[in-house]
Amino acid sequence: MIPVLFRVVGAATAGALLAVSFPPVGLWWAALPALALLVVVLAPFRGPAPRARTGALLGLVAGLVFFLLLVPWVGLYVGAYAAWALALVEALYLAAFGAGAVLILRAGLASGPRPGLRAVGAALGIAGWWSLWEWIRSSWPWGGFPWGRLAFGQADGPLLPLASLGGTPLLGFAVAATGAAIGLAVLLFARRRQPLRAATGLLAVPLATVGLVAVAAVDNTSDDPVETADVAVIQGNVPRLGLDFNAQRRAVLENHLRVTAELADDVEAGTAARPDLVLWPENASDISPLADQRAGDQISALSRRLDAPILVGTVLRVGDGPEATNSYLVWDGRSSDPVVDRHDKKYIQPFGEWLPLRGPLEALFPIARTAGHFVPGDGSGLVTAAGIDLGVAICFEIAFDAAAREPVARGAQILTVPTNNATFGRSPMTYQQLAMSRVRAVEHRVPVLIAATSGVSAVIDPDGRVLQETGIFEPATLAAQVELGGAGTMATRLGGIPQMVSCLIGLVGLGWALIRTRQRPATDHEET
Repeated sequence: MIPVLFRVVGAATAGALLAVSFPPVGLWWAALPALALLVVVLAPFRGPAPRARTGALLGLVAGLVFFLLLVPWVGLYVGAYAAWALALVEALYLAAFGAGAVLILRAGLASGPRPGLRAVGAALGIAGWWSLWEWIRSSWPWGGFPWGRLAFGQADGPLLPLASLGGTPLLGFAVAATGAAIGLAVLLFARRRQPLRAATGLLAVPLATVGLVAVAAVDNTSDDPVETADVAVIQGNVPRLGLDFNAQRRAVLENHLRVTAELADDVEAGTAARPDLVLWPENASDISPLADQRAGDQISALSRRLDAPILVGTVLRVGDGPEATNSYLVWDGRSSDPVVDRHDKKYIQPFGEWLPLRGPLEALFPIARTAGHFVPGDGSGLVTAAGIDLGVAICFEIAFDAAAREPVARGAQILTVPTNNATFGRSPMTYQQLAMSRVRAVEHRVPVLIAATSGVSAVIDPDGRVLQETGIFEPATLAAQVELGGAGTMATRLGGIPQMVSCLIGLVGLGWALIRTRQRPATDHEET
């Protein structure tokens, strides 16, 4: 019997290991022992099985440690309580996972025939149950918070090609199943009454994963004719860190105008290639070029000098009230109407870009008044610039599957990620977002261009490799030639099906556990 205190310490360690698999540490393999350890502390071992409420406690502990280590940057300028509150809310989903996981593990490890087959079923059930709660927390409430999904810690891992087959749901499921299989194998080896073949039968899980990786490698090859486009990514930098960077909106705009003008000087001098299009970041011109003639004229003049459209991140007012859209404009100064296309951010960040329950929260927490009044757009994320179809996922949007998938499914050949990380200083947030973008590149076999106000801006190839990147808080230009014509994978075509299947496996696993528990009440004692 494992004392509850030992289980709690093990759960906390599992949460810490899971955090280590993400940037800034980025040890992708740490996710496997994290899931394995979590399985061990949730499972019965030489004694009564943990109760569901014990599983919920262990899941809560693991979740608190995980998210406190993953997203401390949330409270960087508003106070540590914001990070604690977010970690607690997100940990509740892992508590729900833990409550169901103890039932699945109890059924999988119960005495009876075919122990190896039941152990494999338990590993898949745990992976599906994890996927279900990962999907729920990524969707609800207020649009969800997908940060910290297992797949986003695998940008450097050997399982990354799975993203091209079934997207982040399949990649995350494979990581969870492999980690669960390791944990179950440890338990079966330690339980003398279980035959060796029960533990070795779990080898089927990693072997199946390796087989899928091989299939993904074949599917990820493309014989499509390839064209190229010259692009320039501008990082203008911001005048100072913190929440008040927008207090100097003119300075932010001037920074991006200056760096772009330097590029134009180089093009005219023949020392740089003329770009087909130029990417500015989110919030590069929060002085709306539609409302401010000077800003519009300055951007148009640079567009004409470069003979290319400039994609401009800006904020546009909606009506006469405080509401606004976080928008990305395709600005072509050669046209009589310079705005030739537009994307309004669809997945907006609760408690940052908009505030749920604004009245009571502002009364309780004065800092809540700094939350924005943004409203979501309703487009597909697809824009066209210089005859090239581009996907746009603004900052927080890159964490959502549909935000990356939908524009590529509609023909986008480049995925752009205009972002503004100045509000998070030098925190790991920007590197976690970079890892997400690398996963999206492989998921849809598409080049990804990150344009950040203050860093990290990057050029990522369809294999997820970072070809160029900037430093943080440094003005810079990234000039690159990217290939067009090969975007789209099996994951792009399947859409939400892998997510649905993985969640269904979790529900089936829980149902199987409930049935077995009811059938064998005498053998499944619980810890009090």
